[in-house]
Amino acid sequence: MKIGAHAQFTPEDERALEQAIEQVESRTSAEVRIHVESRCPAEVLDRAAECFEALSMHRTAARNGVLLYLAIKDRKFAVIGDVGIHQHVGDAFWEEVQTAARTSFASNRWTEGLLRATAAVGDALLEHFPVADDDVNELTNAISWGW
Repeated sequence: MKIGAHAQFTPEDERALEQAIEQVESRTSAEVRIHVESRCPAEVLDRAAECFEALSMHRTAARNGVLLYLAIKDRKFAVIGDVGIHQHVGDAFWEEVQTAARTSFASNRWTEGLLRATAAVGDALLEHFPVADDDVNELTNAISWGW
């Protein structure tokens, strides 16, 4: 039985999100993760950064990991990227991704919002980090759930 934030997603939703990550990562050398929890126990960017580190996203070779963080009950969302991608896209890009996703979140369409954000992030990653012949998947594509 799924509890908390996990209960808001069907198995089909989870597959769609993981497939979206796989699709992004098939075109880029970057790594994308999604972390979902019910509550955000701190300021949203601080919590997202904490999760980013806990998920070892700062350990990618090119420092091009991106985390989509969502706290459903608190309606908080953040997108953070490691220094490798951030230096190319800047703060305005992360705000654009968040704005697009929040439109869906306002109607409790969590999967749709995360899919939109994943696609937008993927486009930026493709531009700056195209997939290499020797690319390996450095991090799991599975959604991580609040701990």
